[in-house]
Amino acid sequence: MIYLDYQATTPLAPEALAAMLPWLELQHANPHSPHAPGRAARAAVEVARAQVGALLPPGGSLAFTSGATEALNWAIKGTTGPIVTLATEHAAVLDTVAATGRQVTVLPVGPDGLLDLAAARAAIVPGTGLVAAMLVNNEIGVVQPIAALAEIAHEAGALFLCDAVQGYGRVPIPPTCDLVAISGHKIHGPKGIGALWVRDGVTLAPLLHGGGQEALGRSGTLSPALCAGFGAAAKVAAIRVDADAGHVARLFALAAERLQLASLPPASGRGTGGWTLNGSAIHRYHGNLNLRREGLDVARLMSDLRDIAFSAGSACASGSGRPSHVLRALGLSDAQARSSIRIGFGRMTTEEELMTALDRICAAADAQRVAA
Repeated sequence: MIYLDYQATTPLAPEALAAMLPWLELQHANPHSPHAPGRAARAAVEVARAQVGALLPPGGSLAFTSGATEALNWAIKGTTGPIVTLATEHAAVLDTVAATGRQVTVLPVGPDGLLDLAAARAAIVPGTGLVAAMLVNNEIGVVQPIAALAEIAHEAGALFLCDAVQGYGRVPIPPTCDLVAISGHKIHGPKGIGALWVRDGVTLAPLLHGGGQEALGRSGTLSPALCAGFGAAAKVAAIRVDADAGHVARLFALAAERLQLASLPPASGRGTGGWTLNGSAIHRYHGNLNLRREGLDVARLMSDLRDIAFSAGSACASGSGRPSHVLRALGLSDAQARSSIRIGFGRMTTEEELMTALDRICAAADAQRVAA
């Protein structure tokens, strides 16, 4: 199996597994208990908190959560006032803001997936309570101008929430964010754990009511194993940040050449091999290739290539039968959105694996055209 679905989840790092095993096998204490085993478990949690926090801005507190969905729900529901967000946000943001009953403004994006800052400035006015935007889009890999957007939010007196799930450990998080949501399994850590970073001085109403055991009053018993795995993954990411970025950039360049995208103006993303890159070719994380090809039957393509793990879009929306709201926000038709695939790669992807997979994807797509 060639695994090319890094936006959905990343392979578990060996270091993360090693950090988790003692807490799964032998050390079962509750980290909120006052006895010695409980204090040892708590110490492991605090080590992990420091490791995860090292990749976040200074001047804030980090609370572990069950994942980024909980973190985003907490950040949104814990604040007050009108909300401004983007049409290409994750469902964990769009569905949550809709559920609050507050006034919500959803800003459009251009064909490249980027926000128009002038439109943002016009929409984010005094009285706005929260502005929420994703650092790296989970479907198309586009990197939004988060620092500029946070500045606009602050000028209006609003808080700024950054969904940094896809960017954490890969793309610098602007220090002007007020709230940052992250997830363990997107950086080679375990599933079932995320975190919310909150700038000092920002207060949130609780999302979960109970014992208030965790930082910032989050209720629920933490898993030392999951915390340790997340921490170890973050530590490795901090050490390997430059090496990982260089590896991904090389793979992206090779893929663009193989798909005949490399010789074209970078902003266009249109290739001579029949493939078009969805989203900006410049302002993007290079471990994401979201491609479309006219008339492509994606379901048939995935059936023909069952030993290659790639995606037709967000894993969270798979099976819904609806075209991607992100691709529709770029102005693509339903047919264009449904003829798009997402290829995600990273630290553990080899050049041979990626080139083999792309050759087979192109051959299968060509065979569809011939058969038609």
